[in-house]
Amino acid sequence: MNPQPTYQDALNDAQYQAVAHTDGPVLVIAGAGSGKTRTLVYRVAHLIDSGVNPESILLLTFTRKASQEMLCRAGVILNDSCSRVTGGTFHGVANMLLRRHGSHLGFGSSFTIIDRADAEGIINLLKSSLELSGPKKQFPSTRAVINMISGSVNKVLPLEDLIFDQYNHLSEFTDDILLLQKHYQEFKFDHGLMDYDDLLVNWKRLLAEVPEVREEISLRYRYIMVDEYQDTNLVQADIVRLAAYRHDNVMVVGDDSHSIYSFRGAEFYNNMRFPETF
Repeated sequence: MNPQPTYQDALNDAQYQAVAHTDGPVLVIAGAGSGKTRTLVYRVAHLIDSGVNPESILLLTFTRKASQEMLCRAGVILNDSCSRVTGGTFHGVANMLLRRHGSHLGFGSSFTIIDRADAEGIINLLKSSLELSGPKKQFPSTRAVINMISGSVNKVLPLEDLIFDQYNHLSEFTDDILLLQKHYQEFKFDHGLMDYDDLLVNWKRLLAEVPEVREEISLRYRYIMVDEYQDTNLVQADIVRLAAYRHDNVMVVGDDSHSIYSFRGAEFYNNMRFPETF
């Protein structure tokens, strides 16, 4: 049997303050090498050690490997009950919840997740069927179209605004790009497909549009922790806000000097907005 962990001995004062804070929102700003992963690991162990049901803890990270390693380390500190914590990426948890609740949005549980190559194939097919491509056509490349559609989703910005803001040299094609986006969305829905952006958007829709699902998820996951919060985009920040609406027990850890996903709509301002949001 593992000895009782001595959290104060294992952590510095700032880390222990974050770990021991059980209820209510917590924003942890932590630079490289300051022990933020250690803080998350010990907080998982401390919550369970304090009597929190491990199944009511949700740990969101940017790689599945990161969450697995954190929960494994928490298990070493405490016991194997840490393995009952739900841990994973935003996309992985979205996939799990949408297969369980997606019928509320018109999706079956057996939808297929498509990758970038699949998406480009669909866009090429639609460009051809809509007669937007051909030897005499100067239509934007498939890669550019995918980047625009995805950028619009991740930045929560109307596609036409994104085009005029970031792709002004392609603005003459705006109407056709909007038509292509419409057909792309319809094609995916009709064929039971979701791309990675859809996973986030539809998880947010579940929480925002289906009150009974929002209630169930918020009551199920009473303690939410998010690593690398500076790399979340506005959709992910909204997901966290909606999922925690019943309790506000959210700890986010971020470093506003280190954001690597700005090209995908990441908003380090999410760190700065956190005190207002919660």
